[in-house]
Amino acid sequence: MNLNSLIETHPSVRCGKPRFVGTRITVYDVLDYLASGMTSSEIVIDFPELTEQHVRAAIEFAAIRERRLAAPV
Repeated sequence: MNLNSLIETHPSVRCGKPRFVGTRITVYDVLDYLASGMTSSEIVIDFPELTEQHVRAAIEFAAIRERRLAAPV
């Protein structure tokens, strides 16, 4: 999955947090919703500008970040 086509950052939007292209919804928002027990389908219903692919991109983004943080320096 090409995360760069789905996720972007801009310093003047949501304080530069990674967000989905064309929205103000951050990756962290979606991860928080998933952590609180929402399903991907429920997220997509609540935020029609997102798709299941956006939710998977948020999970992949978190996995990549975790691997980078866990890698020995």
